[in-house]
Amino acid sequence: MNTSTKAFFDSVKGKTVAFIGIGTSNLPLIKQFADKGAHVIACDRKEFEALGENGVKAKAYGAELLLGDDYLQHIDADIVFRSPGTPFYKEELVRLRENGAVLTSEMEVFFELCPCHTIAVTGSDGKTTTTTIISEMLKAAGKTVHLGGNIGKPLLPEIESVQPDDWAVVELSSFQLISMRQSPDIAVVTNLAPNHLDIHKNMQEYIDAKKNIVLHQTAFAKAVVNRDNDIADSFSDAVRGRLAKFSVKETLFNGAYLDGTKIVFSDYGTVTEIMDYRDIKIPGMHNVENYLAAIAAVWGIADVATIVQVAKTFGGVAHRAEFVREIKGVRYYNDSIASSPTRTALGTLSLYDEKIIIIAGGYDKHIPYEPLGPVINNKVKVLILLGDTAPKIEAAVKGADNYDAGAITILHVSNMEEAVAAAAAHAVAGDIVSLSPASASFGLYRNFEERGNHFKAIVNNLE
Repeated sequence: MNTSTKAFFDSVKGKTVAFIGIGTSNLPLIKQFADKGAHVIACDRKEFEALGENGVKAKAYGAELLLGDDYLQHIDADIVFRSPGTPFYKEELVRLRENGAVLTSEMEVFFELCPCHTIAVTGSDGKTTTTTIISEMLKAAGKTVHLGGNIGKPLLPEIESVQPDDWAVVELSSFQLISMRQSPDIAVVTNLAPNHLDIHKNMQEYIDAKKNIVLHQTAFAKAVVNRDNDIADSFSDAVRGRLAKFSVKETLFNGAYLDGTKIVFSDYGTVTEIMDYRDIKIPGMHNVENYLAAIAAVWGIADVATIVQVAKTFGGVAHRAEFVREIKGVRYYNDSIASSPTRTALGTLSLYDEKIIIIAGGYDKHIPYEPLGPVINNKVKVLILLGDTAPKIEAAVKGADNYDAGAITILHVSNMEEAVAAAAAHAVAGDIVSLSPASASFGLYRNFEERGNHFKAIVNNLE
């Protein structure tokens, strides 16, 4: 254990530490801090019965439970760990800070204590796949990798085993970045588009939160930004260290880009050809962009042979254009990760030459759907809608200049079972059916994984 980690855990002995949210990601932290001698309070809006086994585990770990709708108003603790989904500027949290509580998060503490190299990825789309590709490349290069952050696994419980030569590869959301004042050794910004405007005050706050990934880097750090995305590229002015870019449109002096069908890397003018992008195992131009970002991040750490090996063999991350099955000549894909209009447009709707059948709709994050309308009209023959955003998506489709009522069938359903049944009823041999919601899952599902798994279960039961 490094000195700073030991000092930190010595300092929490006897203190009251509260964790907001009793989910699977917080449970290891609850146990860790209780084991270190802190008085732990586990807080959640849900009542005990609704928490299920998570509540039972939290109590077994020694936590005091603070539950119910007004749980935030009754927190009395020395240190409060904010869950990413709890807005940093929420009134109750502001009051806690004003009254002397330390308000922090798992990722903030991990970055403060982490003794090893750090790579962090953020963006509106593509960050999970890019984070995973980077970790795969480093592992293939023989590195010990700790993969976590917004990708699902907390890393602070592993902090005592992290060695200086290891690599921490993390995905960071805007909710995590908004309060972070320490940036990674290598920062990657995949792209930025309107997202999470149901939580952030406005688009500027969302952008400012993302910008923290580069703002606090040193001159010895590296940043990788998307040259083809205006907002991501605007972060270049804030970069203090080395700056690498990636592009599918332009030749770059320092970064990864396409030269025809070839992926190349220019290291300040020294150009290396890496591979033909058509040899990447996972499909879609958005995944070519993800690989370009990853290559720019690991350049000089993983060699070309390792990069090519991963690109040709890595099968992708679940819920991202994931093939489910073929039945009666119809192929079904699960793209539940597509929780924004841009993700659906640049993901599923860019993958196939023929018009497809998609299932879309879900929770409304108050982001514009108008740009999605023309893409759906070009790429979709049957649009099956459910959830709060269904009217918005339909309006975007019908309001687009290229709308042709005779070329697209629009159906409304109440749930996923009805959606899959409608897709199966309208599909013929050779068709592609994809779940690509362009919306968040909340209200219908706890998260996109649960949504995708439900879709797959229904498809796998089709006869």
